[in-house]
Amino acid sequence: RVLDALAPALPRPVAVTHQLLGVSAYRELGHPAPPEVLRQAAAADAVLMGAVDTLALRALGAASLGSAIVGLRRALGCFAGLRPVRTWSDPTPVSPLPPERLAGVDCLFVRELAAGAYGRGRHDIEGPDGARQATDSITYTEPQVIRVARIAFSAAQSRRGHVTSVDMSHRLSTSRLWRAVVQEVATNYPEVTCEHRLAGDFARDLMWEPAQFDVVLTSNLLGDILSDEAAALAGSLGVLPSASCAPPGRPWLYEPVHGAAPQLVGTGRANPVAAILTLALLLQ
Repeated sequence: RVLDALAPALPRPVAVTHQLLGVSAYRELGHPAPPEVLRQAAAADAVLMGAVDTLALRALGAASLGSAIVGLRRALGCFAGLRPVRTWSDPTPVSPLPPERLAGVDCLFVRELAAGAYGRGRHDIEGPDGARQATDSITYTEPQVIRVARIAFSAAQSRRGHVTSVDMSHRLSTSRLWRAVVQEVATNYPEVTCEHRLAGDFARDLMWEPAQFDVVLTSNLLGDILSDEAAALAGSLGVLPSASCAPPGRPWLYEPVHGAAPQLVGTGRANPVAAILTLALLLQ
């Protein structure tokens, strides 16, 4: 309905096709991310996705088939996530922070999506004495850091011109590589300033003085945690949009940050703000 209302103001008509993903796709087509759906998504100019109920998928026995969201992201080649966070004219009713800290908050989180701790290096094994043991590995290559850093610096060019790169370089080798590569990329964007902060310092400063941040660049794991923390500035995850960047020639994926709430279907109580802002991000 929002897209129909905007149609007269758009420079060209927008054709919309609807496909099933997640629980509905599994029930009707036998797979949470059917190959034909992924093919049609890859052929579009942009992909707008609703919330996927992963808990319901597990209850249906579809967990072994993989996440519908991850399947779609991989099919499109998504490698960076964008999550804008801003406050509105009167954030007091929805944010737990005092209004004087929230004035002027308008930042963009750029999170690496395809590698790092959430890549394919996870292993759950049984130790030699029968005790359970789990290992997660973090791997980043120089090209992986370069491509997400370019997204961040390009975004900063059309914003306030500042990138804050967040890492754990005092502890992790991958973060030391991250910091070095980001600094090298920064030299190609002389009009953009770049600073580096450790994750703990950034997490504190995000709550203490959030308006200082413009574009925040970080890894997969840290971005997952810190962008969720930033949701407190806007009020909740339920009002935030997001985009997943794909390589040139492939469509980007747009989705509300919040999860599914099947208990609200048909009640008229679901909050549409995140979906509307996601559509706005897509059109921009």
